[in-house]
Amino acid sequence: MDARDSVFYTDTAADGDSMNVDQAEKISPASYGLVNPDLQSYLKSCEVMLDDSKFESVEDRVIFVNNVYAEMKNFELQLTTDHEGSRILEKLFRVSSEYQIRRFFALTREDTIRLVIHRFSSHTIQTLLLLSAIALERGEVSDLAAGAEIEDSEGPEAVRTEVPTFEKLILELVDTLTPHWSFLMANEYASHILRVLLLVLSGKPIEDQANPKNAIKSKRSAKYVEDRNGEPINHPSLATRRTPPDSFAAALEQLLKTASDAMNDLVARSFTNSPVGSPVLQLMLSLQSEKGKLERAGSLLDKCLMELITDNSDNPRRDGAIKMMLEDVVGSHFMQRVIELSSAKLLRTLYERYFSSNLKTLAFHPISNFVVQSLFSNAKNERQLKTMIAEIQPIVGNLLFKQRPGVVRALLDSCIRLKAGSAEIMNALYSGLGVSVAEQRKELINLLAFLIPYSEFVKADYERLPFSIQGSLIIQSILQLPGDGYEPVMESFFAQDPDSIYTWCKDPSGSRIIEAIVVSDQLPLNTKRRVLEQYANKYADLATNKYGSHIVDACWKVADMPYKEKIIIELLKRQTQLQDNPFGRIVMRNCRAEQYKRRVDEWRERERSIAKRKHLFKDILDGNGAAKAAKSRASALGNKGASQDQATAENTDQLFVVDTHGDKNLKATADADSGTKRKHDKGKTKESKKKAKKDKSALRKER
Repeated sequence: MDARDSVFYTDTAADGDSMNVDQAEKISPASYGLVNPDLQSYLKSCEVMLDDSKFESVEDRVIFVNNVYAEMKNFELQLTTDHEGSRILEKLFRVSSEYQIRRFFALTREDTIRLVIHRFSSHTIQTLLLLSAIALERGEVSDLAAGAEIEDSEGPEAVRTEVPTFEKLILELVDTLTPHWSFLMANEYASHILRVLLLVLSGKPIEDQANPKNAIKSKRSAKYVEDRNGEPINHPSLATRRTPPDSFAAALEQLLKTASDAMNDLVARSFTNSPVGSPVLQLMLSLQSEKGKLERAGSLLDKCLMELITDNSDNPRRDGAIKMMLEDVVGSHFMQRVIELSSAKLLRTLYERYFSSNLKTLAFHPISNFVVQSLFSNAKNERQLKTMIAEIQPIVGNLLFKQRPGVVRALLDSCIRLKAGSAEIMNALYSGLGVSVAEQRKELINLLAFLIPYSEFVKADYERLPFSIQGSLIIQSILQLPGDGYEPVMESFFAQDPDSIYTWCKDPSGSRIIEAIVVSDQLPLNTKRRVLEQYANKYADLATNKYGSHIVDACWKVADMPYKEKIIIELLKRQTQLQDNPFGRIVMRNCRAEQYKRRVDEWRERERSIAKRKHLFKDILDGNGAAKAAKSRASALGNKGASQDQATAENTDQLFVVDTHGDKNLKATADADSGTKRKHDKGKTKESKKKAKKDKSALRKER
């Protein structure tokens, strides 16, 4: 066999790249010697003031910061390479003026490459980049309007030195780093700066710790910064999409083109499995995808996939390399990003060549199963989705019961997104759970909640079955299926003993299922009413439970005002017990029970106002809205159609009508409601006022 056919073959004759050995040996991290002990001691004393930030006035803070910059003048770069000094500099930047930040940023231009690969100074430059992004979003302040700032020269004729703007500084940084891009991607310290720079140029979110995919710092790094370096830079503009200067778009496009063209196939492939370079590579592919240049011949992605885009013929080397990526800890993340960004054509190629014939093995692999989940979650059309469901159906049971239910959830997510495949995925679930006849399907919600096959469920002790978190999530996904996809779960739900289902409300996983049923947008109102009625006279008990209290809140949000009054009256009957319970107090506050008890008319008016706002926003979000649809039907059908729509609306309003028979307090409350249940004259007569006052007095006395 030819050595070049081996997966591990290295083409030593490849064209030179900026990542060659000679250059790697020539470029070494910056070194400016040890920091003066006196200066180091001074900065440590200043760190206490920076941590406390308790200045009597803004002027005191400005004077303090100016003095610190004056003391460390001519030693700035030396401090960036010092462990303690770089950490203190990052704190100082956060209270510095924009002029001071730009001036320090300009000083780093003298030795940029060696600074970005240094262990400590790289963090300093990263902080400068983040602060530059914030300043650009806010709008730069001119030097003359920046307030009291340091001056570069001394003596009576001191003048302020002009420094470049943030925009110019970042563009100069791009020009400096671009020729060394591949080398810097392989450096563990510089690679973080490259990611921040790309995000600053593109305007994408930078520091978003809530979303790990958008976070530049790892959780461990963020914890270190919080413990040792004060609060991290959590400016709102860093976690949202920004509007960068117009010049950044051209600079970014040129940077991506130059860096991609400079990489040969070998270098590009080496970054796919590199824990340091792969995050930068993935970000570059994402930005190219936004520009529509991802799947061109000779593109960066084409190099990474060994020309799979341009040449789909058999290639043992390529097939072996991609299969290795699927099972590699780092390479699998790269493949997940490729799948997310790929077109329907490329996804079909990947699926047919590397997944279709090997799906069973990949789905159960501890690493590649996540790539399979990404594949299923990113099905591009209904045809691809149904093909995936058909191929996975024979092993759905093994996936559910052998710690791979996430693969099934990925298919459900695609069914929801594409609004297709509901029947196919439910048939696959029935097959996997061992359910074949209608009688057995009544236990569907139990089988999924406990994630157990039907054959074992009928033999098990129901009271001892543990809930499954993954099973609960699968049920929640089914409830979001389009059309009537939720019906199998709801039919099974109503077939259960209400007392058995009630115990679910007090379980962390079971309560999530009930809450998902109540808040699901797919379920019609009459179905939700049946669910709410099951918990009548049990809301007070649920309110005292850690998990049940969330269900009460969910029921409150979907109920209309008459049913809310039914709930709140039940809660007020056990007011003392609820006020003594931490969860009960929260429920009472959310329902504004105290306001209802003292000023019921104000409470009703507030609830009506909230309901109107909800309907208004719903119409806006829906586009046409129910009101527009009814109006168009009325104009098309005439007065008769309009009358029918009005009757339908009235029936909908009566969906949660309170049954007042047998409850005097509830009847008095319902009768006191304005205008919706019976006709009232605009001006209240003395008789009606006396009756209302009497009913209100009786209700207050009964409480």
